[in-house]
Amino acid sequence: MAYSKSELFNSELQACSVLFKALAHPARLVILKYLAETKTCITGDLSDELPLGRTTVNQHLKELKNAGLIQGTTEGAKTCYCLDPGKIRELKKMAEKFINEINFDTTFDCK
Repeated sequence: MAYSKSELFNSELQACSVLFKALAHPARLVILKYLAETKTCITGDLSDELPLGRTTVNQHLKELKNAGLIQGTTEGAKTCYCLDPGKIRELKKMAEKFINEINFDTTFDCK
């Protein structure tokens, strides 16, 4: 039986990698920070508020939505975007747990 590479890792690491991948582009970080700062759903074109083109913003919104970090509800021709508070809390817990697991007390000399 052949396994895909992702199946070789436990579900917790797979879930982490999906969220961490969504954070792996500066444009997505800017979008998340902007949505966090506004503390409300943003309807309309986020590219008016960010230093990014409309197509770029839409591609990154799609990645963030697919990862579950943001919610988007469509009303007519407009979509309202906001952070998904539950998923953001989950991301924070995952990141803290991951960092704590790789934290070490000694220094290594890589010579």
